[in-house]
Amino acid sequence: MTTRPAGHVLVEALIAQGVHTAFGVPGESYLAVLDGFYEHRDHIRFVACRQEGGAAFMAEAQGKLSGRPGICFVTRGPGAANAAVGLHTAFQDSTPMILFVGQVASDQRDREAFQEVDYRQMFGPGTLGMAKWVGEVHDADRVPEYVARAFHTALQGRPGPVVLALPEDMLTQATAAPVLPRAVPAQAWPAPGALRELRNMLLASQRPLLIAGGSQWDAEACNALQRFAEGWQLPVACGFRFQDTFDNRHALYAGDVGIGINPKLAARVRQADLIIALGVRLGEMTTGGYTLLQVPRPAQNLVHVHAGAEELGRVFAADLLLQATMGCAAKALETVAAPSSVPWADWAQAAHADYEANHVAPAVEPLDMAVLMKTVQRLAPADTVYTNGAGNFSGWLHRYVRYYGLQHHGRTQLAPTSGAMGYGVPAAVAAAILYPQRTVVNVAGDGDFLMTGQELATATGHGAGCGVGKLISIVVDNGSYGTIRMHQERDFPGRVSGSDLSNPDFVTLAKAYGWLAQRVEATADFEAVFAQALVANRPTLIHVKLDTDVSTTRTTLSALREAARRRAAS
Repeated sequence: MTTRPAGHVLVEALIAQGVHTAFGVPGESYLAVLDGFYEHRDHIRFVACRQEGGAAFMAEAQGKLSGRPGICFVTRGPGAANAAVGLHTAFQDSTPMILFVGQVASDQRDREAFQEVDYRQMFGPGTLGMAKWVGEVHDADRVPEYVARAFHTALQGRPGPVVLALPEDMLTQATAAPVLPRAVPAQAWPAPGALRELRNMLLASQRPLLIAGGSQWDAEACNALQRFAEGWQLPVACGFRFQDTFDNRHALYAGDVGIGINPKLAARVRQADLIIALGVRLGEMTTGGYTLLQVPRPAQNLVHVHAGAEELGRVFAADLLLQATMGCAAKALETVAAPSSVPWADWAQAAHADYEANHVAPAVEPLDMAVLMKTVQRLAPADTVYTNGAGNFSGWLHRYVRYYGLQHHGRTQLAPTSGAMGYGVPAAVAAAILYPQRTVVNVAGDGDFLMTGQELATATGHGAGCGVGKLISIVVDNGSYGTIRMHQERDFPGRVSGSDLSNPDFVTLAKAYGWLAQRVEATADFEAVFAQALVANRPTLIHVKLDTDVSTTRTTLSALREAARRRAAS
């Protein structure tokens, strides 16, 4: 094989792994890689973003949508620091991702050269780190080896992010190293004896509940999960921000277990005598701050199925632990023979009825977010991808949009379980670039939007939302960091500091980026504006004004203030 620069070999290795799009912000530390993208421009594209945090969020969204590692390139030092937010999101969300970071030349290492950072120290791998593995390539001949290992590590067990540092001088060295085959993750099946034990636990149960979520799900696994649930008539809830794991329209769907949980579902989790946790990590958000399940020994019988051995028994002492990948686990579970009837049929029916009742909300004037979200779903195509960042505004999206199981249209929910603000806009832009035939709807808060809103320029530059699929961002503007204000009013009523926002004219801002934009201040005006966005030839921003007092889907700031004062007086 002929020799070529290591930077070109790296790009060839990505192509061999099936990568056709990489996101990043260009830097002088990896010019040889950028030249490799030019050399192989017919097979792979480099999407230049406006800030490394946005680029890393786009790569994380790519990993969620494809099930393969999302790819991000950033320069050394400041570039890597900016990208950390996307890396942390990928770690907590169990999303496969690879962050390539330019590094100072080898002969300048350990001198605190310009923008030098030790990335093993910065992103140090571990159960509470930001990466599964951090490596640095010093030999051009080993570039394919490192890239292959990065893909395998990102995909195996509990998926997650990997960091590879690339010394500038190494990337220009000539090498004849051949690229390696496409990485395919190993599949792990649950032990047959464990399935028999699970069946016995089900037969002894009166009030079981299955909580599904996490990564690694595909159409076959979701179909198998549905068949297992139907065979045993199990009520199914989805873990925090994994609502597209199970079809929300199904008669066995019980709702999502996360922030803003339906109080009746929270009570049902506590009342259950058997919890089957399938793919979820059972972290703070899915367990209501570790209260829905008692730590370390839950009151419920607990079966925990997860691909990562390190997750099993990490917090909760379960009655049955099964290490298995989701595709294998779901297919194995559907073979567990169910009896002709189960004693919890009424329990399952009531769980779904509670979910349906949770869709009914009191009217709010002049802008009713519940009506807006229901209007979005009614008008948008069935395969629409919904994205959001962090903030109380996301509660309306999660509560009132019914997500299809991903066996129908692939991933339809992109949301950070890490609670990262600013995720929604870059995730939406990435989805629109990667899947131009699908409509993408982002719902963002005003504080959330302004953290990464400059990526509207990335969308414009790549023609996102200009074809069959549309790109729409709904900015919910309440002039506040709403979640923080909610906590302030609950704990320190009337003592507001740091949570008020002074916002720009979002309509003018969006138009400056080449987007269409309109403002909506009343519920009745929204439907026509959204319908126009669905036929527009450019992406659209819809600026909706929400009263600051409308805090969440269930309460107001004034109600929180009054409740806090009553507590203080009692």
